Amino acid sequence: MLTTNDLPDVLPREMMKHTYPILYELEESHWWHIGRRRIIGSFVKEICSKITDHYPQILDVGCGTGANLKMLAQFGDAQGVDVSSDAVAFCRERGLGNVKLGAAESLPFEDNGFDLVTALDVVEHMDDDVAGLREMRRVLRPEGRLLLFVPTFMFLWGLQDEVSNHRRRYRLAELRRAVTAAGFQVERTAHANITFFLPVLLVRKLMRLTGIRVETESSINIPALNRAFGALLGSERYWLRYLNIPFGVSGLCVARRVE
Repeated sequence: MLTTNDLPDVLPREMMKHTYPILYELEESHWWHIGRRRIIGSFVKEICSKITDHYPQILDVGCGTGANLKMLAQFGDAQGVDVSSDAVAFCRERGLGNVKLGAAESLPFEDNGFDLVTALDVVEHMDDDVAGLREMRRVLRPEGRLLLFVPTFMFLWGLQDEVSNHRRRYRLAELRRAVTAAGFQVERTAHANITFFLPVLLVRKLMRLTGIRVETESSINIPALNRAFGALLGSERYWLRYLNIPFGVSGLCVARRVE
């Protein structure tokens, strides 16, 4: 089993530069991104539906090339921030002008400005995740919500973690500790993507044993099945209304800013 001591010594917190053009091309069509957005969207809808006295203000930290930001704009006034100038440029290509350049640990926004902050596969990039989460707390209004989506289980460490410059994969207990230490009250944690857990585990073990390398794991795909796979993964949003899946490739957390 891999530990954090086994991880590559990578300095940049943004993804490797060649991954941004790939992400831009795949983010709206690949089954993983489609299914993940459907799961995330169900949680965002529930959170924003409880805000009735004003239009929800949403910040997507680490917005990447912008496809998630477009989804978030269905539920409120959504702004984005990313540490990569390449990511910001790709957001501009999508027609998104509400994106700033900045690090999660030093957000270019005033205190108490947002009802919801999302960090979707972001905090695993941070050297100090608690410091980044505290900064997200700063820009949230009192009683505002934080929505996180993270990779889980270090034994699932693979090529995509390396090209994305991840520092860690989480267990839910570790994620809850970090979120609580940053000044939040955890309302819900759950696993996601049990659907493709076994295929991901087997492919990554095979790649580790054989030394097979590809530019990105997204290329290990059957494009004709993107719609079907995306619908299958996205269907987990219905399960997550009523139960906690015992394991999955990813984890999510909803937390409330407390004083």
